[in-house]
Amino acid sequence: MTDVLAPAAAAETAAVGFSRIALGVEYKGSSYRGWQRQESGVPSVQQALEAALSRVAASPVGVVCAGRTDAGVHASGQVVHFDTQVQRPLKAWIMGANANLPHDISVTWAQVMPAHFHARFKAVARRYRYVIYNDQIRPAHLAQEVTWNHRPLDIERMREASRHLLGTHDFSAFRATQCQAKSPVKHIHHLELIPYGKLIVLDIRANAFLHHMVRNIAGVLMTIGAGEQPVSWAKAVLDGRDRREGGVTAHPYGLYLVQVEYPEEFALPERYLGPHFLSALPDCAADA
Repeated sequence: MTDVLAPAAAAETAAVGFSRIALGVEYKGSSYRGWQRQESGVPSVQQALEAALSRVAASPVGVVCAGRTDAGVHASGQVVHFDTQVQRPLKAWIMGANANLPHDISVTWAQVMPAHFHARFKAVARRYRYVIYNDQIRPAHLAQEVTWNHRPLDIERMREASRHLLGTHDFSAFRATQCQAKSPVKHIHHLELIPYGKLIVLDIRANAFLHHMVRNIAGVLMTIGAGEQPVSWAKAVLDGRDRREGGVTAHPYGLYLVQVEYPEEFALPERYLGPHFLSALPDCAADA
């Protein structure tokens, strides 16, 4: 049932007779092979969400997401949309989906959207947080929700290096070889490093991201923070435009899609920035 897309699910505008519904979704990605439904039937967030919504609708539902996260990557601010001819109260889409979803995926809000809304193509910016646990001893808690780095990291060196990446650049050196983006040129609006106890939160917002771009940036900055490369290495990697010179891709565990931004006309609900265990920390809860 979940492998059949609703008739207008992939369309850029909803078809006549269909309503377009947007949802906010959060999930822990540890048990999934990424967002996207897999042909082989291995677990994916999309497959689980479509199955739950299809039960609520009593008909097949296919969803389109704002950003396809990789295996092991989490989200607290994913946005999706789907088209349906079925009439349900918005609360039914939320509560009904959550009743049928596994414990590590939740729908947080639902809203009827104009036909021209599109979760992916109408997004104007996306924001990720990469959470590093910096200590000699690996953590027993949050083991798949933070990235453990045993090397002492100098956050000031990381901050200085990160400034080379701000603005519009060709990020070829930070994209995965299998990246399918048409252009490697992206604009980073902000890139902040926020310390809290043993945690270092890399908070990054851009108009769009390349495949593995955040994890590759995190890998470069951690290498510099550990003193294994000079601060200037970040610029050298960027200018070189060669992924082979960019160091190791950081683990997926600490990466969260925390926000997707759209034009004001869509007026989507706003929630605090995640992940949840950071929400009570003033430095991390505020806009960086």
